[in-house]
Amino acid sequence: MSIHAALNHVTHYKYDRPVRLGPQVVRLRPAPHCRSNIISYSLKIEPAGHFINWQQDPFANYQARLVFPEPTTEFKVTVDLVTEMSVYNPFDFFLEPEAEEFPFTYAPELKQELAPYLITEPATPRVQAYLDKIDRTKRRSVIFLVELNQMVHQDIDYTIRMEPGVQTPEETLKLGSGSCRDSGWLLVQLLRHCGLAARFVSGYLIQLAPDVKSLDGPSGTEVDFTDLHAWCEVYLPGAGWIGLDATSGLLAGEGHIPLACTPNPTSAAPIEGGVDQCEVEFAHHMQVTRIYESPRVTLPYTDEQWADVMALGEQVDQELVTGDVRLTMGGEPTFVAVNDRDAPEWNTDALGPTKRGLASELVHKLRDEYGQGGFLHFGQGKWYPGEQLPRWALSICWRADGQPIWHDPSLFADEREPHAYTADDSRRFIQTLSRKLGLTDRFIEPGYEDTWYYLWRERRLPVNVDPFESRLDDEMERIRLRRVFSQGLDTVVGYVLPLQCNPPVGPGLAGPLWTTGPWFFRDERMYLFPGDSPMGYRLPLDSLPWVSKADYPYLIEQDPYATRDALPQAATLRAQYNTVQAGPGGSGYAAHSTGGGFAEGGVVAVQGQGHDAGAGRPSAEQANWRGEGQPSHAHLSADAARYPQRQESAHWITRTALCVEVRDPMRANGPKAEAEHGGKSGVLYVFMPPLARLEDYLDLVAAVEATAAELRMKIVLEGYPPPRDPRLKLLQVTPDPGVIEVNIHPAHNWGELVQHTEFLYQAAFETRLSAEKFMTDGRHTGTGGGNHFVLGGATPADSPFLRKPELLASLILYWHNHPSLSYLFSGMFIGPTSQAPRVDEARNDQLYELEIALREVYANRERFGTDMPPWLVDRTLRNILVDVTGNTHRSEFCIDKLYSPDSSTGRLGLLELRAFEMPPHARMSIAQQLLLRALVARFWNQPYAAPVTRWGTELHDRFLLPTFVKMDFADVMAEMRQAGYAFDDAWFAPHFEFRFPIVGEVQSMGIELTLRNALEPWHVMGEEGSAGGTVRYVDSSLERIEVRVTGLNESRHVITCNGRALPLQSTGTVGEFVAGVRYKAWNPPSSLHPSIGVHAPLTFDIVDTWMKRSLGGCQYFVAHPGGRNYDSFPVNSYEAESRRLARFTRMGHTPGLMQVPPATIDLPGSREFPFTLDLRRSNG
Repeated sequence: MSIHAALNHVTHYKYDRPVRLGPQVVRLRPAPHCRSNIISYSLKIEPAGHFINWQQDPFANYQARLVFPEPTTEFKVTVDLVTEMSVYNPFDFFLEPEAEEFPFTYAPELKQELAPYLITEPATPRVQAYLDKIDRTKRRSVIFLVELNQMVHQDIDYTIRMEPGVQTPEETLKLGSGSCRDSGWLLVQLLRHCGLAARFVSGYLIQLAPDVKSLDGPSGTEVDFTDLHAWCEVYLPGAGWIGLDATSGLLAGEGHIPLACTPNPTSAAPIEGGVDQCEVEFAHHMQVTRIYESPRVTLPYTDEQWADVMALGEQVDQELVTGDVRLTMGGEPTFVAVNDRDAPEWNTDALGPTKRGLASELVHKLRDEYGQGGFLHFGQGKWYPGEQLPRWALSICWRADGQPIWHDPSLFADEREPHAYTADDSRRFIQTLSRKLGLTDRFIEPGYEDTWYYLWRERRLPVNVDPFESRLDDEMERIRLRRVFSQGLDTVVGYVLPLQCNPPVGPGLAGPLWTTGPWFFRDERMYLFPGDSPMGYRLPLDSLPWVSKADYPYLIEQDPYATRDALPQAATLRAQYNTVQAGPGGSGYAAHSTGGGFAEGGVVAVQGQGHDAGAGRPSAEQANWRGEGQPSHAHLSADAARYPQRQESAHWITRTALCVEVRDPMRANGPKAEAEHGGKSGVLYVFMPPLARLEDYLDLVAAVEATAAELRMKIVLEGYPPPRDPRLKLLQVTPDPGVIEVNIHPAHNWGELVQHTEFLYQAAFETRLSAEKFMTDGRHTGTGGGNHFVLGGATPADSPFLRKPELLASLILYWHNHPSLSYLFSGMFIGPTSQAPRVDEARNDQLYELEIALREVYANRERFGTDMPPWLVDRTLRNILVDVTGNTHRSEFCIDKLYSPDSSTGRLGLLELRAFEMPPHARMSIAQQLLLRALVARFWNQPYAAPVTRWGTELHDRFLLPTFVKMDFADVMAEMRQAGYAFDDAWFAPHFEFRFPIVGEVQSMGIELTLRNALEPWHVMGEEGSAGGTVRYVDSSLERIEVRVTGLNESRHVITCNGRALPLQSTGTVGEFVAGVRYKAWNPPSSLHPSIGVHAPLTFDIVDTWMKRSLGGCQYFVAHPGGRNYDSFPVNSYEAESRRLARFTRMGHTPGLMQVPPATIDLPGSREFPFTLDLRRSNG
C-alpha cells in the first residue's frame, strides 16, 4: 500500500545589494539512519557559481559545505526528494533485558559512547518542578516514554515561532507554549535528567490526508502537508534511537524524515553560515505531491474511475430493464469488531459478551435508514450441533406499503442499558395485554423452573461442592445451577397467556378473533424445560392434554407468494387498542406441532407456516360462520374450560401462547458472558406466538405496543417471527463464528444496490465494526465470514434463473472456465474441503456429471419452452452443485433456495454465490456486484456456449499464482468489453492487491525479482478426540509465495530458494518467468506432516550459472526476523502492513561460490505441478 510522495523545499534569501557569503553549511539531506526509503534526492544551490563539498559531521549527519567566491544578491536552496511512504510500526523493536523496565542504567562502555547525549543543563526551578511531577515508579520502559511524551504534549501548546534559536526549557515551561524545536529540546533535557541518552532531531515532516477519517479521535491533516520539523530521539539498548514527537504526542513514524541528529539544537540548524550586513528578504516554500499511489483497499478508486463505474452500472441496469430480467440482488456481508480483535467471539465463537450489543446498535441504525415505522424482533436463529445455545437473530420488519407498524421507537429496550424490571412487571404487562385483546386473565399461567429436576441435579453433585460453585465440567450447566439456586426454585420465571387467533370468515367481522383457554398439567405448577432459552421455547407443551392426530391443529404451509389483499390501515390497527376492548373469552387451538427441537430438554413447539383447525377440519365457530354442519367437537365455547376425560382427544385446548418474562440479556451471549457480565440488568421480553397470517401478527404487535405505551415499559420482542409475506420487508443481523452477519434486503436496481452497500459499510464503521481482519503475521483476510451474494427475483415467478435456466447454466460454465473468478474474490480457505469448493475441486468425476447436467438444461428447455417446471431446474443441478460430503449449502454455486421441495424457504428462486470474501471497502464490493450484473445481462441476451475445460492439476498449481490469475481475469475483462460492457482492468487492481499483497522487490544486474503472496488450499485433518466429542482441525501451516522475475536469461540464470532451483515457467513475455514456492510457515501440534520443520527464512538468489555466484537476492522471514512473537492480532491495516514489510529484506543472498544448479532452460519440471517448488520434498 505504498505511496510515493515528492517533497519540494525552497529557501530563498534576497539581499538589497551584492554581498559576500561566508561558508554555508546545509543540512537538508536525509540522515543515513532514515527508516523511510528515499527513492531520489536532489539539492540545487543558486547562484550556480559555487563550490560544494559533501561531508559528514561527527554524528554521521550529511551536510553540504558551500563556498561562494563572488558576491551575490541572492542565496537559494532547493531540495527535491521522493520518498516511499510505506508504513512501519514505531513500536517494532526489542530491548535488552536490563532496559525493559525503567529506571535502568547504561553499561559503562555504552555510557561512555553516549556521553554527549547525557549532558544536562542545570535544573532551573520550573524544570525541577516538572521533573518532580514525572512518575518514576518501575514499569516498562516503553510505557514510561509514551507517558512522558504525552505529558509534554499536553502541557506545552504548539505555536509557530519565526525567531531563530531555541527557547530554554525554563522559558518553554514558563510560557506553556513553544514551537516544535522548543518542545523537542525540553523533552531532550527531561529525558537526560531521567538518566536517558537523548538527542535533538531536525527534519522533514510529511503528513498525508488519511483515506479513512477517524471515528472518535483526531483524523490528522485534511490536506497533504509538509514542513521542517523538530523532535527528539532517545537511546534504548537493543532498540537504538527511538523518535518521540512532543508536538503530536506520538512516536516518530514513516512521515518523519531526519536530516540532522545532534546533542544540541545549534548544530542541527538546516542552514548555517555568515553573510555581510545587509537587508534581507526571506521566502520559504514547501510542498508535497503524490506522484504514485499503488492500488489500495482504503481508497480503491479515484473520482473519475468511480464515475465510470456508476455509468456502466446504469447501462447494465437499462439492459436488465429492457430484457425484463427482473433481477434482485441481496447478500450476507459479515463484519468483525474493531476493538478486541483477539477475543474468541471475533475468531471462533458464534456468541460472546459484546457481539449482541454491537449487532443491536447496527440494527437500530439500519432501522432508522430502511425500517422507519418497523419493529425490532429478537428471535432465534441457527442452531448447529455442538452448540449448547441457539444463535439469536435480530430482525427489522417493516411494511412494503410504507405505513408504520410500530409508532414509538423509545419503547424498544436497549439490552446494553441496565433495566430493573421484575416478575411483577411481567405479570402486570401480560394482564394489561390480555384485557386489550378482550380476553380474561384467569388463564394466565406463571412459569417456574423445574423444582424436581434441580433438586435431583443438586443431589447428584459431589458432597464437597456448593450448588453456587458446583465446579462442573459443563460450563453452561454450572452457570445454570448457580442462577436457579440464586433466584430460588419458587421464583416465577415469567407468565404465559395461552393464545390463538381465529381469523374472521364471515361478513361484517372486522379484525382477528383472539381466544384463550386453560392449560392442564399433572403438577400443581407449570414447570419449564431446563435450559437457557427464552421461556417460550421451554414450555411443557407435551404435558398438555393428549389430542389425536385427526384433531391435532397442524399448520399447513401456505404459498408465501400467493396474492394477498392490502394490509389493514396502520391507523386502524393502532386505534382499536387505545382503549380496553371487551370481547369473548373463548378458547381454541392451533400453531404448534410436536417433534421439533427448538429448546433444550425434549419434544417442544415447532413453528409452522399455515393455519388450519385440525387435519383439514374446521372449528365449530368456523363451521357456523361458513354455514357448514357442525363437526364432532361442536359447542366448543361451552367446553372451553372443561378438563378432558381419560383417552379423550382434547381438541379444544389452546396450544400456542404469548409469554412475558424478565431476563438477564447476557444469557443470550453464552455462559462465559453471563458469568463475567451477567446479573446487572433485568429486561422485559415479550415472546410472540407463531401465527399464520401477517394481519394477525401485526394486530398483536399493535396490542403489545399499546400495552407498553400505557404502562411506560420498554420491551424486547422475541419468539416467533412474522410469517413470510411479500407485504412485509425483512432485514436481519445474526451471529456466525467470529463475525456478525447481515442478511441485507434485496435491491431491485443499481441505485438501490449502491446505496444499500455504501450505507451498510458506513453504519458498520460507525458501530465500530469493520470488514477487515488480519492474521498474526499481518496478512489481510477479509472477515473470514464471507460476503455471499444472493441473486434472484422478487418472487419465484420473477426469478431469472427459473424463467431462463440457461442463464444459470451459463454462469456455472463461465465460472468454471475462468478460475480467476473463483480465486480473485475468494477467502483464504479454498480447496475441496472449503465451504465453497468449485465443482472440479470437490470431485474429479463431478465435472463429467456437470457436463451431462448442463446438456439436460438445454434439452429440457427445448422440450418445455417457457413452461419448464421450476422443480426440474432445481433437480437437474441440485446433486451436482455439492461439496465432497454432498452438502448443497457448501458449494460455490449454492441452489438450496432455488426451488427445493423440502420447504417454502427452499422455493425462493434464489442463487447464492458463496465463494466471495468480504472486501474491506464498500466500493470494492459494488464493483464485484457490477460484474455479476453485467454477466447476468450478457448471458440473458446470449447464453454462454463453450466446452468444459479440464484444468486438472493446473487448478492448484498455475491458478494459485497471482500472475496467472491476473492474466485469466484480463481475458474476462476483454470478453466483457467485446460484449459491450466497458470494464477497466484497473477497477479490480485493489482486489488483486488485497488478495495477493506484494512481499517485496529486489533488482540486480538488470534482473528484477518480485515476491507476492499466493494461494494455498487448506487441508482438513482427520478426526481427533476432544472434550465435546470429535473435532477436525484445518492445517493452515503450508503457505505459497510467487516468484516473478523479469530480464532473465534462461540459458544463464536460475533463481534458487534455500539452494533449490525454481521451476520457472515463461509467461509469454520475453525474459519474464514465474514460479511458486510451497513452504512450511509454522508447525502446529496438529499438522499434515508434523516431522517436517519450518522453512525459515526463505533466501532467494539470482544465480549466474556461468560465474557460479549469486548476483544478489533477498530474504523473506516466515516469522519476525528478530524472533519477535506477537501475542495479539494487528489493530488496523497500518500495523498489519508494517508486520508484513518487516519480514522482507533486500539483502541476504548466498555468499561465495555456489553449487550451481542447471540453468533455467535445462531444469526438469514436475509432471503434476510444473509451476511449483515444494520445499517439503527432497531434492530427489
